[in-house]
Amino acid sequence: MSRIGKLPITLPQGVEVKIDGHKVTVKGPNGELSDEFNSALTIKLEDGKLIVERPDDSAFMRAIHGTTRALLNNMVEGCSKGFERIMEINGVGYRAEMNGKDVVLNVGYSHPVVFPAPEGISYEVDTKTRQVKIKGRDRQQVGQVAVNMREVRVPDHYKGYGIRYLGEVVKLKAGKAGKTGK
Repeated sequence: MSRIGKLPITLPQGVEVKIDGHKVTVKGPNGELSDEFNSALTIKLEDGKLIVERPDDSAFMRAIHGTTRALLNNMVEGCSKGFERIMEINGVGYRAEMNGKDVVLNVGYSHPVVFPAPEGISYEVDTKTRQVKIKGRDRQQVGQVAVNMREVRVPDHYKGYGIRYLGEVVKLKAGKAGKTGK
């Protein structure tokens, strides 16, 4: 049995789960998420805990058992606490600022790049540390927005300028070797 799949998901206070066949809806303080899962798996709610069970030990069932449990756990955690990714902006003159709900990035182009906030995503900009927090209830969506923001200006491997994840290490390359004078 999958080590992840067999763990029950404890529901925090204020989170409600509705199971309708193979469709699961989770409601919490941060909003509502719903998703459909494989109909062969059994998803039960017992004593305030979500339990995912598989019918047999076939390779396919083993493969989706832990994945389904992890997706359900992300739904519960997203509706109760939410998820966030922090992006760092490094470079001379590089900065970010809020414009309503959107983020305006000045990252070395001849024009500012307006980065709109999709439904369910909010931004916080700290101008002193040049960090942008991406917050939302859907883990996949938060991660995808972070990837899209990073692609606006991928970190340079010579000076390290660009947008990167908080704590991301960019290995800098050596520049040109100087003249030897011969």
